[in-house]
Amino acid sequence: MRAKKNPKYDLRYHYRKTLELGMIGSLLIVLMSFYLIRGEANYALEVQIPEIKIEVEDIPPTEQVRRPAPPPRPAVPIPTEAEDVPEDETLEINTELNLAEIPPPPPPPEEGLDENSYHFVPYDQPPVMIGGMEALLKLLEYPELARKAGIEGTVVIGVLVDEKGNSVKTQVLKADGSKLGFEEAAAKALMQIKWKPAMQRDKPVKVWISIPVRFTLTDVS
Repeated sequence: MRAKKNPKYDLRYHYRKTLELGMIGSLLIVLMSFYLIRGEANYALEVQIPEIKIEVEDIPPTEQVRRPAPPPRPAVPIPTEAEDVPEDETLEINTELNLAEIPPPPPPPEEGLDENSYHFVPYDQPPVMIGGMEALLKLLEYPELARKAGIEGTVVIGVLVDEKGNSVKTQVLKADGSKLGFEEAAAKALMQIKWKPAMQRDKPVKVWISIPVRFTLTDVS
């Protein structure tokens, strides 16, 4: 009698079925792995980078205000120690007394008259400079700037001579205009002069007199 195999224990019968199930399971595992990897990759790509905005503000250019240049200073020669008066040039200062004619006896003095400002006061005898013009020439100094620039000038200085023969005040009656010091030099010298006072009825009186002074440079070559 021939033996029969039980289908439950037949390996050949179950081999093909088991093989198909294994292949299907492997394929499912591969597919699931593939989808999982793609999902992670897609998730990584969804990361957003914050956008940085740069705004440029339109600032108008600053206007530069140009100040006007200061006016040029007048060109005035500046003295230097190295400069000296040439040997062929001498300084000449001329002075003249301008005394009014002797008037008649004076009227009574006017009230409120300011003796510190130049005005005519009648007298019998004018004041006399002690030592004459030579005394004034010794005291006069030629302004340094004018000398080095070769500039000459003429000024008229009023001098108030008191009853004791002193020069108590000076006033510029006519300026030179060059502003180089002619007026100051003449006034300074006249303030040092001693006088015989003016006389009025044998009595000394305080009077004003005008003294013109001319500053010249003379070439003796």
